[in-house]
Amino acid sequence: CKILRCNSDYVAATLHLRGPGRGAAFCTALRSYSLCTRRTARTCRGDLAFHSAVHGIEDLMIQNNCSKEGPTAPPRPQPPAPNAQGFESLDICDYEQSFLYKHGHPPGFQHCAAFGDPHIRTFHDDFHTCRVEGSWPLLDNDYLFVQATSSPVAKGSNATVTSKLTIIFKNMKECIDQKVYQAELDNVPAAFQDGSVNGGARPGGSSLMIQERSPGRHVEIRATYIGTTIAVRQAGRQLSFSIRMAEEVARAFTEEQDLQLCVGGCPRGQRMSRSPRGHGHVPAETARVLCREMLPVEDVYFQSCVFDVVTSGDTNFTMAAHGALEDARLFLPNAEKLHIFQ
Repeated sequence: CKILRCNSDYVAATLHLRGPGRGAAFCTALRSYSLCTRRTARTCRGDLAFHSAVHGIEDLMIQNNCSKEGPTAPPRPQPPAPNAQGFESLDICDYEQSFLYKHGHPPGFQHCAAFGDPHIRTFHDDFHTCRVEGSWPLLDNDYLFVQATSSPVAKGSNATVTSKLTIIFKNMKECIDQKVYQAELDNVPAAFQDGSVNGGARPGGSSLMIQERSPGRHVEIRATYIGTTIAVRQAGRQLSFSIRMAEEVARAFTEEQDLQLCVGGCPRGQRMSRSPRGHGHVPAETARVLCREMLPVEDVYFQSCVFDVVTSGDTNFTMAAHGALEDARLFLPNAEKLHIFQ
């Protein structure tokens, strides 16, 4: 089965195609890729990589309006020795490039967020409001550990907010040193704990970078070696966390790492209703008016905003929900899943 050969030809043909003008060349590369898979179909029937490539080609041709009929590129000449080209020139600290080379199609991505009360949007698009107090892991896999520490939103309240975030990028010897990022209320630094802004002195150190989007309020951390982007924000008296992570990386954990709010959501005993009850700090209708200004669609982000403003009396929570929605707009692989209605 020569599917890896087809994959590498496709990657070589498309690696440098960028921007709106790539259309015709991209379609030519896809038709060539499809032709290559058909030629090797008989020997690849039982190969999962082959079937994955075939489905990936069909999807990409539809997305890019490519016709099945048209020119194809001539086959690439065979290299003089196995792997003399290809992997050696591949940047192993560029996850998306490496995945494309190995599988012949881009990786899938997942999105998780924690904001406000806290409200959790899981990788599987479940949405929970939690009363978790103390420290809870949002993520705990082979590459990344993220812990959120919560405290009561107001004296005597069951509702809690995230007051501290700890993010550990685990050592990956080919690319980065272990790095720790920590944010607390009124202290959202644009650097890791050791003062650095990248992954260290290793050759792949630039595959982990931290950038300040709004001084003291919003940072973005890009970990290209694991296909991951993280946003940390402060709005009012709470911190929020959003992540876009490659599916393969998000699934890299063992049974012992079973408590991850981004994976399973809040434990059942820690879930709350988002219907504001009793006497809140702000009347529910006032909260609805305030939230509608920032969130015109009455989805779970809107409901969460109303709940937080009523419960806390802090109108800055409108910004927390709006920021989480904007991160979702950027990070979600499927724009149709942006709004969740419950």
